[in-house]
Amino acid sequence: MTGSSEDYAPHPHIGGRAAALRALAAWRGAAPGAPRVVVLTGSPGSGRSRLITGFLMLCEPEYRKQLPLDEMDPSTVPPDLPAPAVPAAEGLTAAQVLWLLADHFQLDAARTEDVYVELAALDRPVTVVVPDVDRAGPVRAAGEPERLVREVLTPLAAVENVRLLAESSRPLAAELAYVLPPGTVQIIDLDEPEWADSEGLVLHAQAALNPGTGTEVPELPFTVDPAARLALGAAIGRRAATSPLVVELAVNCILMAPEGFDPADESRLPTTVGGALDLHARRLGADPETLRLMLAPLALAEAGGIPAQLWARLASAVAGRDMSRAIADGMLLAGPFVQFEGEEKEQEKEQGGTHTRGDTGRGTGGDAGPDAGRQYPERGGSMRTLLRLLHPAVGDEIRAGLPNVRAAQAQIAMTLLEAVPDQDWSKADPYVRDHIAGHTLEAGLLPQLLTDPGLFVHADPVPLRAAVEAVPAETLGAPARTYLRTAPLLTRTQAPAVLRAALLETAFVEDGLPEYADAIHQRLGLDLPWQTLWSLPVPGVTAVTVGSLPRPEGPAAPVAVLVVPAATPGAVPLGDPGDEGGPAVLVHGLVRPDALGAGVTDAGAGIPAGTGTGTGTSGDTGTGEGTGIDPRQILRPSEDERAAAPLVLSRGGHHLRVWDRASEEVVAALVSDAPFTAADLSPDGILLVATERGAKALRIHPAARATAP
Repeated sequence: MTGSSEDYAPHPHIGGRAAALRALAAWRGAAPGAPRVVVLTGSPGSGRSRLITGFLMLCEPEYRKQLPLDEMDPSTVPPDLPAPAVPAAEGLTAAQVLWLLADHFQLDAARTEDVYVELAALDRPVTVVVPDVDRAGPVRAAGEPERLVREVLTPLAAVENVRLLAESSRPLAAELAYVLPPGTVQIIDLDEPEWADSEGLVLHAQAALNPGTGTEVPELPFTVDPAARLALGAAIGRRAATSPLVVELAVNCILMAPEGFDPADESRLPTTVGGALDLHARRLGADPETLRLMLAPLALAEAGGIPAQLWARLASAVAGRDMSRAIADGMLLAGPFVQFEGEEKEQEKEQGGTHTRGDTGRGTGGDAGPDAGRQYPERGGSMRTLLRLLHPAVGDEIRAGLPNVRAAQAQIAMTLLEAVPDQDWSKADPYVRDHIAGHTLEAGLLPQLLTDPGLFVHADPVPLRAAVEAVPAETLGAPARTYLRTAPLLTRTQAPAVLRAALLETAFVEDGLPEYADAIHQRLGLDLPWQTLWSLPVPGVTAVTVGSLPRPEGPAAPVAVLVVPAATPGAVPLGDPGDEGGPAVLVHGLVRPDALGAGVTDAGAGIPAGTGTGTGTSGDTGTGEGTGIDPRQILRPSEDERAAAPLVLSRGGHHLRVWDRASEEVVAALVSDAPFTAADLSPDGILLVATERGAKALRIHPAARATAP
């Protein structure tokens, strides 16, 4: 059954698929008996994306005005309604897709579970179309399509006023249908006879061979002669069965290398993607294995493709032999299966601009924070060429033929690592630094890579976070665990490299890894807005202040005063004797984490910047009973001292900003995944802050320009 309508004009973008369009139009119009959830599926290359794109043209009020609706079958045209929400899933995490929906419907939701509650509370049907489910995620091996179905689409489809159309692979379509009540989901499998479109495939092939269609079709005997063209198109369509991709590959191979092609020999036309590869190679007198090895790096690539200058090196690494000559001479061989795209090498671009709030990784979303949706410019640069396969199904075929995908990814990962100039990640090609983690993840080598703070700082945090989250937590080292803890801030704020470095520097100090914090300062050559002096993991800090404690000799010692619960070890009660429930304070050296001895002779007064970092522990609070410290002796900065200070502090729930008083420019902006409970700034520029987890001190560098708002 083809579902074609001979008396009507076909959809100009699809050229057929009438039966499927009727079902989708019924779903869109909520026709009696139409399911609330439809999942479009089929084998890779079956035309799912093309169908859903053509259907969305009919759903977009402005675009549908450009279509010949009066000439089309009315049963294939959905009613004229407001455009549905279309959070395209390709390259996005499940959380990103969900927050795109929240933004589209302007929901007042702070957590992921709130999104579904808010959607259910809307007094109207909610129509959502999610294409490319099986292409979700910034990292191939991280399992994001499965996560998207289980954590987003399943609860979304359970909301009674949601009408959902998704496009996915067969296993994911079956999973979604299985967990929902019977009758809720209709699966449209484009390979099934009910939905297949053999007539459309023939028309597709004939149009692709026609020089008069406006495409770059050479004038050949079987393209300019209408009868020969129609006969060849019919043969290509028959051989391709239900796959538009096989039709496209067959036409590409013929037109790119027509010499020696016999249109009368139907056996030389492919029936599968693998057949297209092998037949094309043999017709050009090449070994099919050579073609597959040439394309292997593209089949193993992450994101939008690999830089052209790395192609030969990566192919040689996978093949275990020099492939540079094969690549240089093989464009006719590889050309039908490859796309070339230009991209700015380092764009003046806005990172991660596909969402406007919420957490871009996994988890519960949480408070979006003050910087959610902000976008930061990166370094500028020149154009470069990226190579990618024509369709993911070509990659699936090549990957399936590799003897050991994990070993191949290991070879690619080592080659990418060798391509980092001087092992300086700031100089690495963007593909190398942003996607080496995806290759090492599939190779089983990612934990060994996660020891370099330069990679943490310079890599795009969205794919790096996704890769790290896919690794069993028990296999991660301490630096990787710190990165994973900090990654939600990096992705949520879409922070540029300098701010990523600053946030990681303070996180390393908090986690007792001062050597990694020092490495960020000393090795990366970045002008950070602060240096974290110490961190104290004392919970329950409700107020902080900077001050000074007079000493018998010499200048007063700068101190940090933290108001804590009375039961905090080492805290000095402020209330009356015996008042166990009253407030208490910890007194700590402001500049460095040394314990304060009697008379505060080692408070670190006057210690210059750059003397190192440190951490405290709950058992080493920097003060204790018997020190002889009387909090009443601590002197706070006067109002005149604060007014004369060159820096000024402003505070929000999840962010702090330090301003230069004279220029009124922000010199430091600190963001946190936990609300700040208290903050103070000393006249000489030491920022004292507290959250529910503890307190820390940061020396602000006024010369640095803030890279966050």
